[in-house]
Amino acid sequence: MTTPMYIDPHAHMISRTTNDYEAMAAAGVVAVIEPAFWIGQPRTYVGTYIDYLSTIVGWERFRAGQFGIRHYCTIGLNSKEANNEELAEQVMEILPRFALKDGVVAIGEIGYDEQTPLEDKYFRAQLELAKELDLPVMIHTPHRDKKRGTSRSMDVVEEHGLPPDKVVVDHNNEETIAETLQRGFWAAFSIYPGSKMGNERMVELLKQYGAERIIVDSACDWGVSDSLAVPKTAKLAAERGIPQEQIHKACYANALAAYGQSGQMSEEDWLNPSPIDQRTLYAGNSILRGGAAPRIEEPVSPAQAEDKLIIR
Repeated sequence: MTTPMYIDPHAHMISRTTNDYEAMAAAGVVAVIEPAFWIGQPRTYVGTYIDYLSTIVGWERFRAGQFGIRHYCTIGLNSKEANNEELAEQVMEILPRFALKDGVVAIGEIGYDEQTPLEDKYFRAQLELAKELDLPVMIHTPHRDKKRGTSRSMDVVEEHGLPPDKVVVDHNNEETIAETLQRGFWAAFSIYPGSKMGNERMVELLKQYGAERIIVDSACDWGVSDSLAVPKTAKLAAERGIPQEQIHKACYANALAAYGQSGQMSEEDWLNPSPIDQRTLYAGNSILRGGAAPRIEEPVSPAQAEDKLIIR
């Protein structure tokens, strides 16, 4: 039986270990999207922001590839740090040079946290940047006052003239899904234990709303979270009778359709990948430590690949 393919379109892999990459690849995750985000404590200099963004467009992309997973990212100033105006102004200056790097599929995650005037200012500025660069947008909706913050986010997007089919509204729940879908946005859900959404609740939403414009992600990060949330949700959905076509949409195809609009992400990336060779270096550095044996895959030619299909 062929293992289904999954995309986790919200995974903070910089906070995860190589064991996560190995487990995700074994479970069928072929690609991840890493949104630029809050690292758990305030950054105080634009230089630390530059190093962080350099890592998610560079080293982390390399590291994922060493385990057979394609890595993409989004670039943005997160809402918490938008409240440090001096830092925010400097970050806004450097964002365009990162947003045009290979593998950047959106501006995000951006939006509101406490819904302050400064958060609003930089949310709007980044929507204009997305328009200018013709990139999709990933919106972080607030954990407090969720319904009002989600409605307000979509109001502002519409005010700035971005088409809703280029905007993913993330961290939805039962009280926001109907409005998000009715207004034509992609509705993403973070399966994050104990807070945002459990996968049993997610399956009930799939039963009620179907999978059109629904996206499932893990939002796995440095907190108590699960890097296998997408494949686990797909498995549970199948056990609870959700049709495979809908599971495929919610856990793979919709994310590809939404973020593929960037021109930076296509199935070819993982259907015809370069063989894994853990002897490879990035800026002179390897993922291997202490003389560990590298994993090396043999290249497969198109003729060899075709030959594997033939039973003689």
